[in-house]
Amino acid sequence: METNGRRDAQGPRSLVTGASGYIGGRLVPELLEAGHRVRCLARSPGRLRDHPWAADVETVQGDVTDAVSVAEAMRGVDVAYYLVHALGSGADFEDTDRRAARIFAEQAHAAGVRRIVYLGGLTPRGVPERSLSPHLRSRAEVGRVFLESPVPATVLRAAVVIGSGSASFEMLRYLTERLPVMVTPSWVHTRTQPIGVRDVLRCLVGSATMPDDVDRAFDIGGPDVLTYREMMARYAAVAGLRRRVIVPVPVLTPGLSSHWVGLVTPVPASIARPLTESLRHEVVCHEHDIARYVPDPPGHPLPFDEALALALRRVREAQVATRWSSASFPGAPSDPLPTDPDWAGGSLYQDDRERPVDASPQALWKVIEGIGGENGWYSFPLAWAVRGRLDRFVGGVGLRRGRRDAERLRVGDSLDFWRVEEIEPGRLLRLRAEMRLPGLAWLEMWVETDAEGRTRYRQRALFHPRGLLGHAYWWSVSPFHALVFGGMARNITQAAARGPAARRGDRRAERVRRPLDHRGTRQ
Repeated sequence: METNGRRDAQGPRSLVTGASGYIGGRLVPELLEAGHRVRCLARSPGRLRDHPWAADVETVQGDVTDAVSVAEAMRGVDVAYYLVHALGSGADFEDTDRRAARIFAEQAHAAGVRRIVYLGGLTPRGVPERSLSPHLRSRAEVGRVFLESPVPATVLRAAVVIGSGSASFEMLRYLTERLPVMVTPSWVHTRTQPIGVRDVLRCLVGSATMPDDVDRAFDIGGPDVLTYREMMARYAAVAGLRRRVIVPVPVLTPGLSSHWVGLVTPVPASIARPLTESLRHEVVCHEHDIARYVPDPPGHPLPFDEALALALRRVREAQVATRWSSASFPGAPSDPLPTDPDWAGGSLYQDDRERPVDASPQALWKVIEGIGGENGWYSFPLAWAVRGRLDRFVGGVGLRRGRRDAERLRVGDSLDFWRVEEIEPGRLLRLRAEMRLPGLAWLEMWVETDAEGRTRYRQRALFHPRGLLGHAYWWSVSPFHALVFGGMARNITQAAARGPAARRGDRRAERVRRPLDHRGTRQ
């Protein structure tokens, strides 16, 4: 067990699963602020180390499907938060969700945990469970597992969560900003009850202090009941965009809708599908009983327009604490790393580049840490754009995820179709590829100093092929490496030498050349 953080706190001990995800990453500081002693269960504890609250929590390595690690994490815990979902997982995700929930409930009971708190999805009334989408059905089943366990449970059921970085907000934002005229599925007429992320967090924190005899589900939502069409119109008004023309058609199935959303927004089809499927049925709150135990402060729950305005302000000020993509991390703990001794993973292709830099190590690092998103990849933009579009076409994440923060990175951040796997400030940035590939790929960027004290830039692209297709892939793209990776090394070192003022000028010129930027906000 890796431990660190505050040992003098006397508040309740709370276990948070999913702390690297969108809600979990925001809940932890709220619990700390409320006086809780927080323990996080994470498959990869290193992904939490760069969060501002990392030094104030205790971290346990484990997985919710592993009873031994869950039992270890539950020791001495008063309240256990279950914020893990198999969104976007394979065909057996319902079995995985069910098994993980049962393990969590059993180990909570064995450890004497006082309460389980779960955030699930709002389900439609009067609709047979078999008619629900697989993801909504699984959410409902997980909630039922907790309510049937001997441990008192609070099951919060929310529909669309509006907050900077949420998948629902990103989908709404990009659809509205990028498409002044939209041909949309019929689900744009379905009513739903969105809720601001601030109110979700308030209900989660308040649930910890519910009386022991409270063991039930609560609907949580904002004060507005809207169709998705109305939500897009309200977004356009709040964002200062001209009125959008929306033409619904009945022929787009949830599967086709998810691919359409995947082409237009940063949300890949694998994530968009459960989101669009959940919009087939009307999901509105039928009670607001949560207010008996977690009273609404003045002005809460936030109206939809206010929640939108707050989320947009966070985006524009680059103050997005967590993003929906934070939770997506395909690299399993058993996957090989390029640092493994003697390369335990088998074949490893490499493309190495090294160049002197007429700038300080700090200036070079500034360029490296700012790579991706609106700053681009410093080489052959057309090649990167084509690769991103091809990835989206086959169901991958593409380039549209951008960055959480325009200047700073932390372990676990998504960065276009890469993931920050390791960062040593001022020295190393290692990215793991998340595009669809027949193997594993990394991109490393190093800041070094030679024997005479001069700055040097070192870049290494690595590829671990899977099967014959993986080897064929590497050799088919290797003729372009000089253009792509060679150009990247050259342009990064030149950008460092030019300095920040010149780089800002380059970015302004690029935005003039591209009327619609990465975020889709230049309307």
